[in-house]
Amino acid sequence: MAKLHFFYSTMNAGKSTALLQSNHNYKESDLNTLLFIPKHIADKSNGKIVSRIGLEADAIIVDAEYNFFDEIFSKQSENISCIFVDEAQFLTKKQIHSLGKVADELNIPVMCYGIRTDFQGELFEGSKELLALADNLKELKTICSECDKKATMVVRLDSDGKILLEGEKIVIGGNEIYKTLCRKHFRELTKLI
Repeated sequence: MAKLHFFYSTMNAGKSTALLQSNHNYKESDLNTLLFIPKHIADKSNGKIVSRIGLEADAIIVDAEYNFFDEIFSKQSENISCIFVDEAQFLTKKQIHSLGKVADELNIPVMCYGIRTDFQGELFEGSKELLALADNLKELKTICSECDKKATMVVRLDSDGKILLEGEKIVIGGNEIYKTLCRKHFRELTKLI
């Protein structure tokens, strides 16, 4: 039976690189895959899954209304061997349920990659549902920008490099506006936990 997998971490842990490497392995064995990316990210990456080390691949862009099960069911003639979803934290609860149904009813493995918490230490909707429902959870590790401990949190910075405690839940950006921290430094610098 196929499984629903969730590979999670903070930023800069190599999630997109791991996704693209796994996809490459399927392709090397002449197996068909489908890659997906939420519209939030696709607008910035031109519809590609892009890693910081320069790997990239075209992906199907999904908005909040996209029904994974219906769309993948309609592609059964393509003999899909695996589904890959980057930035899965931006998916809705309903979409995570739809991906679980793909694994359960279509017997296609689903590999989701994403960030667990936002800049305020709160779970993203997609991540919350994946943590609850995924058959396999795998943390990809990276280092705190303040010490040598494992980073588990992120903070958002303003243009002067000061930590922001309020704002929109979703702001797309990289190292210019986000910094990875261990829980201790997140607590000390934000006072949110």
